[in-house]
Amino acid sequence: MTRTIPTKESLTVEFKSDRSRLSDRELIETVVCLANTDGGELYLGVEDDGRVTGLHPQHQNLSTLSAMIANRTNPPISVRVTAIQEEGKTIALIEVPKSTRLVATSDGLLQRRRLQADGTPQCIPFYPYEFSSRQSDLGVLDYSSLPVAGSTVADLDPLERERLRQLIERYGGDRKLLSLSDEELDGALGFVRSRDGDRIPTITGLLILGREAAIREHIPTHEVAFQLLEGTQVRVNDFYRTPMLKLFERVIEQFEVRVEEDEMQVGLFRVPVPNYDRRTFREAFVNALIHRDYTRLGAVHVRWEDYGIVISNPGGFVEGVTLDNLLVVEPRPRNPFLADAIKRIGLAERTGRGVDLIYQGLLRYGRPAPDYRRSDAYSVIVRLPGGEADLPLLRVVIEEENRRQSQLPVESLIALAQLRHERRIDTTILAQAIQRDEAIARSVLERLVEAGLVEAHGVKKGRTYTLSSQVYRELGQSADYVRQAGFDSIQQEQMVLSYVKTHGRITRQEAIELCRISQDRATRLLRKLTDAQQLKLVGQRRGAYYVIP
Repeated sequence: MTRTIPTKESLTVEFKSDRSRLSDRELIETVVCLANTDGGELYLGVEDDGRVTGLHPQHQNLSTLSAMIANRTNPPISVRVTAIQEEGKTIALIEVPKSTRLVATSDGLLQRRRLQADGTPQCIPFYPYEFSSRQSDLGVLDYSSLPVAGSTVADLDPLERERLRQLIERYGGDRKLLSLSDEELDGALGFVRSRDGDRIPTITGLLILGREAAIREHIPTHEVAFQLLEGTQVRVNDFYRTPMLKLFERVIEQFEVRVEEDEMQVGLFRVPVPNYDRRTFREAFVNALIHRDYTRLGAVHVRWEDYGIVISNPGGFVEGVTLDNLLVVEPRPRNPFLADAIKRIGLAERTGRGVDLIYQGLLRYGRPAPDYRRSDAYSVIVRLPGGEADLPLLRVVIEEENRRQSQLPVESLIALAQLRHERRIDTTILAQAIQRDEAIARSVLERLVEAGLVEAHGVKKGRTYTLSSQVYRELGQSADYVRQAGFDSIQQEQMVLSYVKTHGRITRQEAIELCRISQDRATRLLRKLTDAQQLKLVGQRRGAYYVIP
């Protein structure tokens, strides 16, 4: 009999033995543990090693189990309990939803779930200092907006406020802020909160304007490391705990002195080609600062390695953001107050689509897309690949952008990158790459066809796309185009001949459906095979068909 339940435990799957009747207390604690993490499925009547042993006789009636769980959790958790048959025994499937609030047992016990080093799950205590982090992840608390107990406006550095005004001018921030007084500026950007007549700095205020001593005392988690690695040697290893704007300038300086730049001629203009795009680095670095979890110890790391720059920050993706929707999900900052202030200063993309800029800054130079695959529940890690730019592809992109008088959208750049490396794609492949549905992927590709950058082959579901002959010529790979374009006709000829050998005959309509081609192309294909004496036409008009001579 085929097993229908999981074979082992995971972060969202828990097995509980019921041979000696699982106590209500342990059952409630397990439900709370799952609800405070990602929710999941609790299988009652299954051993830790996955063996099915069935329910205890006292648990055969499951109708009151849901009510018991709701009554003994705070706030009440609504679970769904289902009796299922597995290997000839009855077990209970308890489906536990992920809670958007902290959940405790009626006795006040809070637990959460985590994976151990060997990959097995365990329930551990949920400590008070972790509450803010959990609520920030869920989007129900903005830690960066909280006033800092014990701090005063004397902890804000006037020199940093002047630096802020200079950066607004340099990076094109909200110029309305420049006309405000210091007190008005602090209020407009959420740097202070009024409480009982006192003005108290917020986490955001201290991070951006705070004196270094005050930051060390009140926000000890704030730290950034810049490291330059050459093989196994660490050439630079600088750690900063300075106010955020000062820190930003120092890291950008470290970056700028190491950027190498070539030039290429495009028409009448010389175009700079850096080894790392400045805006891409800036967006990735600022993203790490504003999305990190400031309730957790650990530094934001910027590591310049031999084959790329790796930027990491404590705290995984916020609720609702995954590797599969990174390009399309609505912006969800972990620290909205801090993110808004940084955007108004001009250091980050104001639309919240900084990830798009990171992709654009890499792909337009023919480099691989940013790599987020090493990210997990505890940190976000992005690698910005280095290496030489693909100058022929860059020339194609720049010429198209000059023609359009606008930058190519990130979806178009992803499509060109896919075609550059895979030679031929369809809408399914591109839809997965741009994280959208096939209708949008088809629209992206067809617009590139209209622009003369891409050619389409076939019709309907069999439609595929390659770079156009013009682009292959720009890339200096005209022979590759001939191989790609010629592949269709050769394949279609073999498909038609194989069909006739199998079925004895083929009509034009059958050739259209078989090869997914237009009526005119099917006519030309059959005529070519007839002229080559590989097929013979029998009959006329609607009754015509083709056979092996």
